[in-house]
Amino acid sequence: MDMGDRGNRGAPVSFGSGSSDRPATGTKDMPMTSPQPTPQTTPQPQATDAPPRHIAQNLTEGGQLAHILHGDQTYVLRITRAGKLILTK
Repeated sequence: MDMGDRGNRGAPVSFGSGSSDRPATGTKDMPMTSPQPTPQTTPQPQATDAPPRHIAQNLTEGGQLAHILHGDQTYVLRITRAGKLILTK
């Protein structure tokens, strides 16, 4: 049975770049822990993937109606007195 470095057991070990004789410890904000596996996540859509947003009052130029062309059709966007939007052909 080899006794080897048995006398070094329990001696402080430093993992940092400092020359401290104290054992390596985490900071108060980041305690030392064993590495955790990173969970797999779905990539978040980029801002360019989001549909365009429009302010209804800008479409109606401050009024109550806007004509919206889609292909060869014209639609009417109406803002009601209750502030609801109605889109009709």
